[in-house]
Amino acid sequence: MYQSTITITLRPSILDVQGKAVELGIHTLGLTGVRNVRIGKSIQLTVDAATEEEAKRVTEEACRKLLANTVMEDYSFTVTKL
Repeated sequence: MYQSTITITLRPSILDVQGKAVELGIHTLGLTGVRNVRIGKSIQLTVDAATEEEAKRVTEEACRKLLANTVMEDYSFTVTKL
């Protein structure tokens, strides 16, 4: 059994409106030196697989086919044995 931790973010070429709003809020609080705020999603899955390679394959397919909009979003993931 494996745990997959997936991070999904908008591609750098896509304007992150939510990130810009958070960045403005941070500056409004008087916190300086913060730039390029990007908001994303973190998803955790438990994958019942015999090998790490199989868990990676399942995770990759889930990301590509369902979890990420690959036109607008990038994703990365890590797989660890439970």
